[in-house]
Amino acid sequence: MSLLAFGLNHRRAPISVLERAALDEASLAQILAAASDSPDISEHVVVATCNRTEIYAEVSGFHGAVADLTEAFTSSTGITHDDLKAHLDLHYGDAAVAHVFNVAAGLDSMAVGESQILGQLRAALARGQSDGHVGSSLNSLVQQALRTGKQVHSETGIDEVSRSLVGAGLDAAEQHVGPLADAHVLVVGAGAMSALAATSAVRRGAERLTVVNRTHERGVALAERLEGTARPLDELAEALADADVVISCTGSTGLAITLADVADAQVARGGRRQAFVDLALPHDIGQEVADLTGVVRLGLAELGELLGSSGTVPEVEQARSLVGDAVTRHLGARAASQAAPTVRALRAAAQQVVGRELGRLDQRTPDMSAEHRAEVERAVHRIVDKLLHQPTVRAKELAVDGRLGEYEDALRQLFDLHADGGVL
Repeated sequence: MSLLAFGLNHRRAPISVLERAALDEASLAQILAAASDSPDISEHVVVATCNRTEIYAEVSGFHGAVADLTEAFTSSTGITHDDLKAHLDLHYGDAAVAHVFNVAAGLDSMAVGESQILGQLRAALARGQSDGHVGSSLNSLVQQALRTGKQVHSETGIDEVSRSLVGAGLDAAEQHVGPLADAHVLVVGAGAMSALAATSAVRRGAERLTVVNRTHERGVALAERLEGTARPLDELAEALADADVVISCTGSTGLAITLADVADAQVARGGRRQAFVDLALPHDIGQEVADLTGVVRLGLAELGELLGSSGTVPEVEQARSLVGDAVTRHLGARAASQAAPTVRALRAAAQQVVGRELGRLDQRTPDMSAEHRAEVERAVHRIVDKLLHQPTVRAKELAVDGRLGEYEDALRQLFDLHADGGVL
């Protein structure tokens, strides 16, 4: 069995596609049922949030499982085969395990380090357990990922990453355009990071706040909460021309603001200074924008440098290190467990041989005392344990290295092992 992570998320799919992929109770039940009917899927869990709809599954056949999940996904949502194929985020084997751990730690979230995903993943696991779709393998994986996610939040400062990035961006923007109290701030996007940016700008005393979002209703909700105004996406050009500071985090797979957009805004503004803060990954604002006179652009790399991390964010790097160590441990334990059936078969075969030989000894030495007989049994078992120790250790080592198959075949031939652990 291998792990498969299948679905759509903000890294590869535009918001319009994610919105169509959103699952209600009926479509979620339909996907779960279809996955259960697949002969190539033994365990599965569905994680559905505003920024991702993903299925994590233990599969025996990659191509069959992908085909079945594709059919389940398209038939239960408004996503066409072409859209799914164009934006599908697919991970298999070790990469899928690492993906689940990164998701749980908030490293794959639109707002890096957000902890809400822990509750969402825990709820998805609970549903899978209740419905009987989660077995020991997937349960172990998700539980360990959840523990690692909690460790990341308790042992690193990742909870502060988003606030630190926004703060650094606003500091740099003020240095370029002047105090926010005299500035018009435009926030493009209405997700968690955009909401944080908008809230921070207002708390710093921004003179005006405007929100532009693909889904206008969400933009209106965010703007009203902060006593700002909202404009529809088709008015982005006018909003750019009015704004002194532009903060963008849309989760779009393409550019939300291009060089041409900013050049036009600069013409309309008469060349007055503008600061652009790009909090998205991949980036929302064309990097060439920084070459325009009077314009400064700060992306995540530049903000990381401002925070003293040479282009990286220390809390994120620390979190990635913790997650990497946890993934390595889990993969090692997972691989070692794959060797368990062969090890059990080998030891069971040895016990059968020991049992038969001790039985023959009983027949040939009926006068042996119980004390001597017990000592002989202990000696025989010690010899067998020592003989099997190295083959057992080697099986686990090769499992971790992904080379167990040939060793299993060799053991079965050398020791004449049956599938049930017996010997010929």
